[in-house]
Amino acid sequence: MSERIELLVVSGMSGAGRSTAARALEDLGWFVIDNLPPRLLSEALTAVGDRADIERVAVVVDVRGGALFADLQEELTYLHLAGTPVRTVFLEASDTVLVRRFESSRRPHPLQGADRIVDGLARERELLADIRGEADLVIDTSELTVHELRRAIDAAFRSDEEGVRLRATVLSFGFKHGIPVDADYVLDVRFLPNPHWVPELRPLTGLDQDVNDYVLNNPQSQLFLDRSAALLDVAADGFLAEGKAYVTVAIGCTGGHHRSVAMAENLAARLVKSGVETRVVHRDIERE
Repeated sequence: MSERIELLVVSGMSGAGRSTAARALEDLGWFVIDNLPPRLLSEALTAVGDRADIERVAVVVDVRGGALFADLQEELTYLHLAGTPVRTVFLEASDTVLVRRFESSRRPHPLQGADRIVDGLARERELLADIRGEADLVIDTSELTVHELRRAIDAAFRSDEEGVRLRATVLSFGFKHGIPVDADYVLDVRFLPNPHWVPELRPLTGLDQDVNDYVLNNPQSQLFLDRSAALLDVAADGFLAEGKAYVTVAIGCTGGHHRSVAMAENLAARLVKSGVETRVVHRDIERE
């Protein structure tokens, strides 16, 4: 087994964007193998091990493999013990979104059989529970366009650049729209005064300077940013030692318009200054 080859396992729910993720990885220079039976993972890596031009291999593994999918965890353990760097990305989406996607494509779910699409999804979630729980990166594509998913894959898996210690996504959201399922850390800023109750600030967002100033003009805001940045700084070395080079930090307020947006922007700015490659996503900024 060649220890110079980096392996990425791409899995997730049917309809959640595995094909888009695979194409994005291919564009980044990864050697991509689609729908490979897990038992063949070791053989596939051995086969490409003598190719000097292949150092990063992405393998799409999912329930299309039927009973063969059950071998995945055992094979991943073997590869890890053999010294092969292995990471896993899991593509997720809500049942409502997945049903809509299947209905629009007029294709049945691979585990649906004679039942409904939701029955197939329930079976799939049960089969994928372990790999989702151990995934290095979970991406919720429920509200992502194809282009946004490609950008997320690009941010997480393009070649490391000199000086980058960790890659982070800082995500603002509104608690009333639900907690992001792909967050590694969820931070709550609803303890800060809400600009929503200031008439001249209500129609604005945290991207506007007046709202930003209002939110940051509070000693607790600065303390929150200081301690959040310090937390990530402490965790960074541990993440990298475990082969996890990316982290998603979700910052929530009530609606996702004001406080969470401003705090996300300011936390991201601090992370960038400390050498963390950071992108910012405002999930709910345009929602009512």
